[in-house]
Parts: sequence; C-alpha cells; structure tokens
Amino acid sequence: MINLIQSIFSKLSSRPDTRRYPFKKREPMEGSRGHIDIEIDKCIFCGACQKRCPSNALTVSRDPKSWSLNPYACIVCGYCVEVCPKKCIVMNAGHFTPPA
Repeated sequence: MINLIQSIFSKLSSRPDTRRYPFKKREPMEGSRGHIDIEIDKCIFCGACQKRCPSNALTVSRDPKSWSLNPYACIVCGYCVEVCPKKCIVMNAGHFTPPA
C-alpha cells in the first residue's frame, strides 16, 4: 500500500511519460517503410502497379485517368514502387495523413 501511495505522488510531481503529440512529433524510425506517395503528373496510367499489388490496394484507370490507393488495404510492400516504369510512385517514410 505504501508503494502505491509513493508511486502516485511521484507521478503527480514528475513530468508525463508521454510525448506532447501535436507539439512534438516523433520522427520515423530508421528502416520504417512509411507510406506510398505518387507524383500524378508523371504517371502514364499503365496499370503495372495495380497488377503487381498483392493486396489489391491500388486502382488505376486509363479512360478517366485516375489513380487511387486504399491506405487501409496497403501492406506497404513496395512492389508498386519497383515496377513503376516512370518511377512516379515513391515510398515516403514520413507521417501518413489519410485522405479526407
């Protein structure tokens, strides 16, 4: 019981153990894969990335020239980056912001 009380008072008088998130963001860890980004103006909409994606997270359409990624289905394997003939798809190790 005494240890519990000591622990409570020591935590009340010390700084928090967590990061103050909106003000202090964590840098990505070395070796993390991050997320997929595309430079859409370079894309030729060939569909090679869509064919290579093992989780079917990519949708590419030539006729209305559209490219979309389901970030919740993407397993961040990087196969789409490897196969892209124009190298317009890149792996970004930064923080991911889901689309609105």
